[in-house]
Amino acid sequence: MVSDRVPVIYSDRFLAHETGTGHPERPERLTATVAHLRSQLWSNQLDWRSPTALEERSPLPWIVACHSHHYLETVYQLSERGGGLLDPDTPCSPASYDVALLAVNAWLDGIDLLLQQEVSAAFALTRPPGHHALATHGMGFCLFGNAAIAARYALAQGLTKVAIVDWDVHHGNGTQALIDHQPAIAYVSLHQSPAYPGTGSVTETGLYDNVCNLPLPPGSDGQDYRQCFKQSVLPFLQSWQPQLLIVSAGYDAAAADPLANMRLQPADYGDLTRQLRSLQVPILFGLEGGYDLTTLAASVAETIAACLEPLP
Repeated sequence: MVSDRVPVIYSDRFLAHETGTGHPERPERLTATVAHLRSQLWSNQLDWRSPTALEERSPLPWIVACHSHHYLETVYQLSERGGGLLDPDTPCSPASYDVALLAVNAWLDGIDLLLQQEVSAAFALTRPPGHHALATHGMGFCLFGNAAIAARYALAQGLTKVAIVDWDVHHGNGTQALIDHQPAIAYVSLHQSPAYPGTGSVTETGLYDNVCNLPLPPGSDGQDYRQCFKQSVLPFLQSWQPQLLIVSAGYDAAAADPLANMRLQPADYGDLTRQLRSLQVPILFGLEGGYDLTTLAASVAETIAACLEPLP
């Protein structure tokens, strides 16, 4: 594997998921991040990729491995009717169904790139996010469980063990529910507690001891996260021995983020990325939360910059 280029899988089509005035999960999250990435001195090392078009590959077979047909039909019909709410926090607009399908394709494309061993890391810069989406309904801004779907897809390509690391500030209740009965998929979550959605206790360990929840108190900073990685995240992953990592890369644990109370700085995400890369397995990063535009853009850049460094 080489590390001198990082694919970024992105489409302006992701901006068409309209959430309404004042909603924190807004299109500007992506436009700000794209502009910042293009301004970096190392921007020529980014390999911008468009996700596979829905006409070329339907992600529905992979989505229904995690979500019910009834739920897919609900999202489709809601979009067809001009939009509405899946829950009080989770709007659908006319384009949302197709955009969410395209986002899944972007995560699947990232898996394909890693399995082709062209690169050691890739970044799916997508929306809507996915780690709160349950099998039968969306919630918490999320429509489809991108990370869990991508993990199931990776296994179908011949891998035998995959792990998901979720550093979004909120517990990925959806991802955990979609994989906790899957003996070949592990899930690790660091999240603020107490906080939305109220799940993620250390006692939730999965049916195969494949879930590791690491709740952290409000006010936790980069040093707290680094210590948690060294003492818990890395040992768990080393024991699991995954062939591929998927990172639910939410950036709302940042100090400037309006939806939580943690104290990470953008550079901390670079440090966490380096720790994961020390495992020397391919990593797909996919965007989850992060709602302060400046901090979000800088944090994504720190993550990708760390992936451009030589493997340890």
